[in-house]
Amino acid sequence: MPAVNVKSSEASLVAVSLVGTITTLQLLTEWDPVGRCITFWRQLRHHEKKLSCSGTVHEGAQGYLDLHAAKDVEIRTLNYKSLVNAYYDLATVFYEWGWGPCFHFSSKFPFESFWEATRRHEYQLAAKLNVTREGHVLDVGCGIGGPMRNIARFLSCKITGLTLNPYQVDRGNEIGARDPTVADKTQLVQGDFMDLPFEPNTFQAAYAIEATCHAPDRVQCYKQVYDVLEPGGRFVLYEWCMTDKFDPNNEEHQVLKKKIEEGNGLPDIITCKECLKAFQQAGFNIVEAYDYAESDGYEFRGLAKPWYTPLMPSWNPVSQRFQFNWFGAMVTNSAIRMLELLRIAPKGTKTTQKYLQDGGFALRDAGQAKIFTTAYFMVGEKPFAT
Repeated sequence: MPAVNVKSSEASLVAVSLVGTITTLQLLTEWDPVGRCITFWRQLRHHEKKLSCSGTVHEGAQGYLDLHAAKDVEIRTLNYKSLVNAYYDLATVFYEWGWGPCFHFSSKFPFESFWEATRRHEYQLAAKLNVTREGHVLDVGCGIGGPMRNIARFLSCKITGLTLNPYQVDRGNEIGARDPTVADKTQLVQGDFMDLPFEPNTFQAAYAIEATCHAPDRVQCYKQVYDVLEPGGRFVLYEWCMTDKFDPNNEEHQVLKKKIEEGNGLPDIITCKECLKAFQQAGFNIVEAYDYAESDGYEFRGLAKPWYTPLMPSWNPVSQRFQFNWFGAMVTNSAIRMLELLRIAPKGTKTTQKYLQDGGFALRDAGQAKIFTTAYFMVGEKPFAT
């Protein structure tokens, strides 16, 4: 019996050491690594208490995968609220740990840090909003409010962020309340962008950063934003779309599309042309519309690294990209499994991490093949009454 206890203790010690080493390596070069590590473990250990869907993390993960197992897109579309809520219940903690508070991609110019590139991508969108300092702006699908806080500082205006997920509302408002530069300018509210809880003509402008891809009907989603804008107000957004190079009859293309949908809580991904058509049908006058990921400004004559660079594999063990080579993926999966066995992480965490990881692989491969973009850029104006 004592021998068993010794072996058990040794195994636990090895497991804890492994997890600690991996965590250190993954976070060593990130901003505020100690703080982010502590936040991650604290949130993960108490995560089940904050789920907006009923049940455990394991039940939530299985329910999410069951929805995506349905071959009929219509089933996922009809259940999009459950799909999106279940996804962000499970994914938000991982997003914040690995990506920070801004849940979106961006290119990266030479000598830019990850955080500088992220903010620059947001500022380029914000510069198109045409708002005054007294203006009130809507962030459509705000996550935990990272871009909202950056843009509020940049424009010195008031921003209301809307997200479907209650956990994200609580987390975003918690972070914002601690930041004196934006505490009086930003607020997150819970709501559905398919049925916005605001009066007509409330906002001077609105934006969405890689968020309305979750909408089951783009025309209805865009029309909701149109209605709450003042006449002359702008809606500016980055959209996730399949490009003209996507071939629906190509099996490899379809597999990548499906994995992106499953790994990112999407009922379906439509094409850039379909997004633009929906934008026009919602009533907006088109000011700009193009794939920012393929524009000359984005590539900066080939010097900028593309949006999917953070998903490219690296053998540098202190790089976040280490997890995207075959060995790093195996180590990460083993570490998460050990966390579950030690009951540091709730059951279902590994399942969640695995479909997020597979979704990341698919995003990278689809981006390299140029069949998918995270940055179809559209600027629309609500016309003045005639």
